[in-house]
Amino acid sequence: MNHLDDKVAYFDVSPREIITSLAKVNEMLGLPHSIHLHGNNLGHPGNFEITKQTLDCVKGIEASKGRDTTLHITHCQFNAYGGTGWNNFCSGAEPIAEYMNEHKNVTLDVGQVILGANTTTMTADSPWEHSLYHISGMSSWGVKPGVKWINGHAEGESGSGVVPYIFSPKVSVNAIQWAIGLELFLMMKNPYQVFLTTDHPNAGPFTHYPEVISWLMSKKTRDEKLAGIHKLATERTKLGDLDREYSLEEIAIITRAGTAKCLGMKEKGHLGIGAEGSVTILDLPREGYTGQDIVKAFKNVNCTIKEGTIVSRDGLVETSMLGSTIWTDPGKPNSKYDAVVERIKDEWIKRYTVSYNNYPVFDSYVPKQKIVKAKN
Repeated sequence: MNHLDDKVAYFDVSPREIITSLAKVNEMLGLPHSIHLHGNNLGHPGNFEITKQTLDCVKGIEASKGRDTTLHITHCQFNAYGGTGWNNFCSGAEPIAEYMNEHKNVTLDVGQVILGANTTTMTADSPWEHSLYHISGMSSWGVKPGVKWINGHAEGESGSGVVPYIFSPKVSVNAIQWAIGLELFLMMKNPYQVFLTTDHPNAGPFTHYPEVISWLMSKKTRDEKLAGIHKLATERTKLGDLDREYSLEEIAIITRAGTAKCLGMKEKGHLGIGAEGSVTILDLPREGYTGQDIVKAFKNVNCTIKEGTIVSRDGLVETSMLGSTIWTDPGKPNSKYDAVVERIKDEWIKRYTVSYNNYPVFDSYVPKQKIVKAKN
């Protein structure tokens, strides 16, 4: 889709209509967080334009009680590209960051690329997975023994697929992608609007968060990395011109406080009254720390406390805990609810390959639950 008003094939509906309708319904239901959107034209040069259109199309929709946001764009790095093709591929991060700085009703997570790591792309975007299959097969690391594309799914209605990939620091496009993600972090002023992700596993494993944090907290570390990758990352982005360094407080926001607020989890992301008592204790000097100090501190934390229980100490796991399944109970917002459900069931039988009764998750599968009530 090149424009939000292009009609989706076979359905006579545009992306703009889908996005605005879902955003309005989300606020009508009073759900705890805004809609979570995978942008159109993902991975294509010049897609920053449609990303800006997407951000703008929810302007004017009133947010539900308790939050300001009506839209969250995920792995935005993949939707922040400039240029008209791969030959002049460049950054489109700045106009997106400028828009975000002027509008508090939208948030994004970055999807930071990790260079050199063995990555497994995993997505329901079948055309893109097919393209990656060919790109990987032509890459230096993929020619021998070859790359396979697995396109299969169980009890799903999309074309999910898996393709291995390596973002190479020697490949200009990959190097520019790496720089674009960091530009988004550094150009956006409000850390409560931008969150740390690697779109695990697509842009890289989340186990590389300590390295990403070191790039954000240390310009010296960031510049050293930039100097060692393809030169077009310097020439076609503004990363080298950015002097900003994140504080430890800002790191806590983009990894904890901000994400908790975005998701409507009132017991997480803070240490106030009602917090669940999940704490990480780091061994990091107050000042004068290096990039290596940062990586070491986040990779080997002194102590991790989860819901009041110490789960690791000095890099060693002491105990494991059963995680919680968090779900939203929307209730029945109005008298039309039951009629809508019956209509969905009728359409389900006509169009889906999976039984309607296969979709509910029964209590036996979720022994530890946290229920968030909608505010309708």
